[in-house]
Amino acid sequence: MKETILQMWANLPWPEVKASPFISKENGVLDESAFNVIEVDKLFDAVNHASTTLGQAILYRSLSHPSADLQTLKDKQQALEELRNNPELKQAVEHIVETAIAGEKSLYLLFFGKFVGSFTSARNIDEIEGYGYLQYKRAVAFMLNLVAQTKALPSAQSVYLNELFDTLKSFAHTRPYALMEGPVYFSEKGIQTKQERVGLFPFPVIFKPRIFKPLLLALIFVVFCVLLYFVASVIPGSMAFLFPFLLIYFPIVGGYDRDNCIIPLRKEFKNSPELAKTLDALGQLDELLAFMKFADNFGHATVLPTLLDADHHRINLVDAKNPILAKQNSAYVGNDFSLEDEKLVLVTGPNSGGKTAFCKTLTQVQLLAQIGCYVPAKAAALTVADKIFYQSPEISHLNDGEGRFGTELKRTKAIFLATTAKSLVVLDELSEGTTFEERMESSSNVLNGFYRKGNSTILITHNHQLVDDIVKAGIGLAKQVEFANEAPTFKLIPGISRVSHADRVAKKIGFSKEDIDNYLNESK
Repeated sequence: MKETILQMWANLPWPEVKASPFISKENGVLDESAFNVIEVDKLFDAVNHASTTLGQAILYRSLSHPSADLQTLKDKQQALEELRNNPELKQAVEHIVETAIAGEKSLYLLFFGKFVGSFTSARNIDEIEGYGYLQYKRAVAFMLNLVAQTKALPSAQSVYLNELFDTLKSFAHTRPYALMEGPVYFSEKGIQTKQERVGLFPFPVIFKPRIFKPLLLALIFVVFCVLLYFVASVIPGSMAFLFPFLLIYFPIVGGYDRDNCIIPLRKEFKNSPELAKTLDALGQLDELLAFMKFADNFGHATVLPTLLDADHHRINLVDAKNPILAKQNSAYVGNDFSLEDEKLVLVTGPNSGGKTAFCKTLTQVQLLAQIGCYVPAKAAALTVADKIFYQSPEISHLNDGEGRFGTELKRTKAIFLATTAKSLVVLDELSEGTTFEERMESSSNVLNGFYRKGNSTILITHNHQLVDDIVKAGIGLAKQVEFANEAPTFKLIPGISRVSHADRVAKKIGFSKEDIDNYLNESK
């Protein structure tokens, strides 16, 4: 089970949207390398239309730890479709989220705020001035109002929405809710709710979040009047002691409530699993709305992908576009892609032709599908991957003892051993840092191994001889990025590119043979 957002924030001084720590786990869909190469942070920025901090944190958590559960993702898609088709329900959910924008800030201030003293003004967002009464009342009001709003929601048909609604509503039956609703009793037995309180003894302190305590003030007044009755004849002008007495009333009462009531209560609320699940449910509602806003504002066609239940990974895309690069870019070129029983695709072409951009598009689309989101395509059908790997060239460490070839091969081995038939693997070149003959043999062995494992594997390579061998063996499809008039069209077409365009790239950056000769001639 995923950590709740409150658990992720537990040791932070203040809530952070990207606090979801990436922990490489054997049962996780992404490993840390793929997380970085796929540019999940940029993908989050492109998709993020969440209104609340909670919603943004939930979205980032989803992208960091995507689901591999087919039914969960289908339920999430069904929830999105219901919100699309039920304007009344969508409007009600939007109202809850919009109300939460201000309310959640009060909750964070209560949970994470630092008390700055009775006579000091708060200068930062994380500072609480006074004794915390106002912050406590606002945070409690936010949670009570959230439950009240949820109870008024129209009924939903989708399982996912109903589960979120039930989580929000069920908070009304928890101890934290009873404490928030009040009254709160403090006694030798600890903090007690009204329902937990039995009998009159031991006599408790009843916490009211206000500095003025009518009963306490009345008692003080009576005591003071009695004292005046006995000392007035002895000490003339004794009424002058009343004002200084009232001055010490505020720090004594306010300090007691802060240290012995508000701080213990906020600790209990902050550590409450029920409250944490409630906040997650609110964030998940905001996440659904964010998906819809992403689809509406992307600038190109988007679709909820058909999720296939297959024995091995399959993917079919029509006019797929990169969710980061294509956003609000009307000129971005989309591509069709299909990988069924072939399992292995080899992509060739010169630099700057769009090979890497396409492979990132492929993995980013897969990732968006596995958080239940719309994907940038006219049509999409894919299998939920149990693993998404993306291996890109990495500079080896001088002290790794293996060199570039050995370091890369270790990474490839780790990917190979972790994959199943339902995995998606992208390999950006293979067997760098060795001779051509060794590179051919090693790469061929690796690709044959992945093919026999049965997962979807895409190789980006300049090695057209390797592609020739794999295609002749009948185990792979050849694709190339198209060039027209020496310029890339950014379309992926069948075939093998046998031109590196190295001279074109060298001329573009001013380091071709002609540029070198001119420089040397001029320097004589």
